[in-house]
Amino acid sequence: MSTPRRAGLRVLNEGARVTSLELFFDLVFVFAITQVSELMAHDPRWTGVLHGMLMLALLWWCWCCYSWMGNRVQADEGLARLVLFAVTLVMLVASVTIPEAFHDLPGGLSGPVVFACCYLVVRVLHLVFYWLFSVGDAGLRRQLVRAAVPMGGGAALLFAASFVPAHQTLLWVLALAVDYGGVLAIGAAGWSVRSASHFAERHGLIIIIALGESVVSIGVGVSSQPISWPIIFGIACGLVIAGTLWWSYFDVVAPVAERVLTKARGARRSALARDSYTYLHLPMVAGIVLLSLGLKQAMSYLGGVHGASGSARLVGIPLYAMYGGVALYLVGHFGFRLRNVGSVNWARVVVTLLLVALVPVAAQLPVFGSLGLLTAVCVGWIGYEVLRYDDFRRSVRTGEHEHGESDMTDQTA
Repeated sequence: MSTPRRAGLRVLNEGARVTSLELFFDLVFVFAITQVSELMAHDPRWTGVLHGMLMLALLWWCWCCYSWMGNRVQADEGLARLVLFAVTLVMLVASVTIPEAFHDLPGGLSGPVVFACCYLVVRVLHLVFYWLFSVGDAGLRRQLVRAAVPMGGGAALLFAASFVPAHQTLLWVLALAVDYGGVLAIGAAGWSVRSASHFAERHGLIIIIALGESVVSIGVGVSSQPISWPIIFGIACGLVIAGTLWWSYFDVVAPVAERVLTKARGARRSALARDSYTYLHLPMVAGIVLLSLGLKQAMSYLGGVHGASGSARLVGIPLYAMYGGVALYLVGHFGFRLRNVGSVNWARVVVTLLLVALVPVAAQLPVFGSLGLLTAVCVGWIGYEVLRYDDFRRSVRTGEHEHGESDMTDQTA
């Protein structure tokens, strides 16, 4: 009797969807992303932003490991269910440790060491159980053996960072470079995507989770203040900006990308999934988290927190994070499209460059103006795409047009 059957497992087939247990697992990442935002907010310097982005990249890598494993077997059946619960527990401990992952707090256990231990446990559990769940797939098992090398190197560097505070940031950068670069270097042959719909939906839901953080930031920035017209203005702008980011992904990009992935086969499908989703979704999520950082500060100004006011200017890192976050999100988008269908959405390239060019202008405006200007750019961009690609959008969303890669070269919004 095979290991999958003894363990009560059910191998995924094409057309499978995300399970409720995977959504439960994602709740930990809701908290983790919130912790990353808080980490940057409490250290509003470039080092704080760098630490936040490094932390996000490491958490993202952990999440991606289990999105791949969950595409192998049904996550809420048999042994897979117990594994996911165990990893959820470890990831929750790691998430609680985020505020002291770089700077240990006095008393208790060493935060950096506990975080490194949690990371190692999460990665080892992934490799061990992915191996058990890959009975009969020699190619996948070979890939898992190869992947253990960069994983071990990355974990060792992370442990070293916890004992060498003077070089902690550099060692984190090296740890991520070894892990990300190592998996890229071993190639895509051997990895498998059993259900394109499950894989695409899984990553779409993590975009929703990140957008949820931006919505939370809008409220948290003024949670202790009485409601006022400036606050209502900020809420409206923040929600519209988040809504345009949702629109830009889920209106056309998500369904088209899923269809392209569904049509791909073998190593080409694995490489497409790895590049388009595992690697190129990270800048999208990072962009949203940076936007959240900027929105939280802008809302605190509008709410008059600590004596600030809406007439004050939003400058420095909060301004760069707000405009740069949307720009980084768009960079991820056109990288995603270029890898997926081999073409570039030039309108989004123009919007990205415009956002960068507008930062000096926004720095001279009161927070009302900088927030309103970003909102206007986002609305104008989405409005242009809706009008420019209306017929094609309708055909995509109604399922009347089945897309190959060549169909997307000049048309997709």
